[in-house]
Amino acid sequence: MPFISKDWRSPGDSWVKTDEGWEKLKVLECVKRQRCISECSSASDTENENESSDNEAVPPHCHITLKCTREIAGFNGLGEAVRRLDFRSSVRDGRRFNYVCALLRLLVAGKGITSLPGGAQRLLLQMLEEVATYVSDSQQNINVLRGLVQQLRALLNHENQKCWGKPLGSQSLWAEHVQTIQRIQDIASQIEIKEPGPNIRPKLHDLPEECVREIILRISDYKDLEASASAWSLMAALISEQRVWRELSHYHFTKQQIELILEKMCLQDTKERHRSWQAIYHALRKTYGVPEQLQYKESLYFCRLCRCLFWPSAGHPCIVDQCPDFRQRVQEAGNSNDNESQPVPPAKFLQYFSL
Repeated sequence: MPFISKDWRSPGDSWVKTDEGWEKLKVLECVKRQRCISECSSASDTENENESSDNEAVPPHCHITLKCTREIAGFNGLGEAVRRLDFRSSVRDGRRFNYVCALLRLLVAGKGITSLPGGAQRLLLQMLEEVATYVSDSQQNINVLRGLVQQLRALLNHENQKCWGKPLGSQSLWAEHVQTIQRIQDIASQIEIKEPGPNIRPKLHDLPEECVREIILRISDYKDLEASASAWSLMAALISEQRVWRELSHYHFTKQQIELILEKMCLQDTKERHRSWQAIYHALRKTYGVPEQLQYKESLYFCRLCRCLFWPSAGHPCIVDQCPDFRQRVQEAGNSNDNESQPVPPAKFLQYFSL
């Protein structure tokens, strides 16, 4: 409190130069100060609440620096991008599960995780543990989890055999990672497929053939088709039908690609019913490969206008929404609306970071 002379007298008051008046003045000053502090704290709490509510409303997204210049200097952090894009919660989203697992496979393979900073290592292992818990709860995608566990086991064996050079981070942090990997392995080893109870009807074997065929037609991975054929004789008979492989071929490949393969196999003049679409599909797959964006129900997209990564189902706060005139300027520059965003495969996603 600033120094106030005892000779001070406020205009209009009736205080006198006494110790009692001085004490009264000090009490009023304390009251005013407490009132100001309470008003400032309430205002800051209100601002924090508004900021938190705004953050909750904003969908997960992450801005990316593509090129450093003298005007724009920055770098992309993998851990920060994983947090901003909410990868950990995306594990339990059936549309994003395969994409997140494909990204984890790339990171676990080779020196991916061990070359990352300690914080990013912890975050990615937490995601792997979340994958294991989700697979254990849902009893789905067990083969995906087993593949990740095998990679983690190989990673541990490789690190234990090294004489020189250890993963980034402290020894206590790596010991914590080893415990996390052990928990993931324990979860994977304890998963048991439970059959539905006897009172749950209908079961797969009770469904008519037409329903089973419709289920098969919705499988987009040829490996799942081959595994289904080995599980049940009826599914094997249905999977051998030409319609299944014909629709799978048209789903994964363009009409021009199919025509080129038919010409290469000398099947252009052959009638439809005499074509082996299973052989045609495998020829297409070996020639062109299965498009990566069709392997995931939802993948990350990159907005070329605001340099932002986002999930298409959630959207992102684009510069076009904040400045409507920006779209018109982009169109005047000769850029079409079709090129505003593009899919980002897992391998392309990792290229944005210095790994």
